[in-house]
Amino acid sequence: MKTAVPNFKLTDQDGKPFRFAAARGKLILITFIFTTCPDVCPLLTANFAAIQRTLEEKKVKDYLLLSITTDPEQDTGPILKDYAGRFKADLKNWSFLTGTRPELAKVWKDFGIHVVKNESGQVQHTTFTTLVDRQGNRRVDYYGDKWQDKEVLKDIEWLRARKP
Repeated sequence: MKTAVPNFKLTDQDGKPFRFAAARGKLILITFIFTTCPDVCPLLTANFAAIQRTLEEKKVKDYLLLSITTDPEQDTGPILKDYAGRFKADLKNWSFLTGTRPELAKVWKDFGIHVVKNESGQVQHTTFTTLVDRQGNRRVDYYGDKWQDKEVLKDIEWLRARKP
């Protein structure tokens, strides 16, 4: 499977603009979370933290982790930065992204993420993670929260071994 990821522009946890096109040349793992999520999102973020620790131990530098919010009204830069800190994220290679609802709605649509905010303010969204190659193509999609960090690390190794 190869699906090109359209370029998008969002804002990172420090309020700096993030452009997807600027990340070309790196392997990128993308997931969708919100900081007040009671169940799946902390699990996904913990898996990302484990993946980052392993990549750092292996001295891998050509990667980027992206956690994109599904609750832009709640998840401002400072809230995302605090959330990142709870998982000991190294923000050199891991960005927590937010934006306006219209900016994010376009990104969600491009990745097939369905987001619903119900009357009580609870956010429901598609649980989805994807691994993107150096050319900006989606190569491996992980649905739900049952994937293991080891499986993703194997896929990262496989893509790293392939020359662009």
